[in-house]
Amino acid sequence: MEVRMALDLGTSALMAALILSAPIMVVGLIVGLVISVLQAVTQLQEQTLSFVPKIIAMFVATALFLPWLTQRSIEYATELWSSSPWSN
Repeated sequence: MEVRMALDLGTSALMAALILSAPIMVVGLIVGLVISVLQAVTQLQEQTLSFVPKIIAMFVATALFLPWLTQRSIEYATELWSSSPWSN
């Protein structure tokens, strides 16, 4: 395997991981910001108050985005196998 090919595979794997995790992380970020504002307004500084809603929201986001995540994963795997030097 050439160095350039290995770098391209690593770059595409990192980009795929970033794209697949972005929607779930954005949901966690938004819920975390909302909870933080509510905690600042009400002066409640309980750690579980911010942790539990974020986990629940991220599970719900995962369930909602699962078809899209699966499709993107299949597309990436298909592209990876078709560009493989062993596919011929």
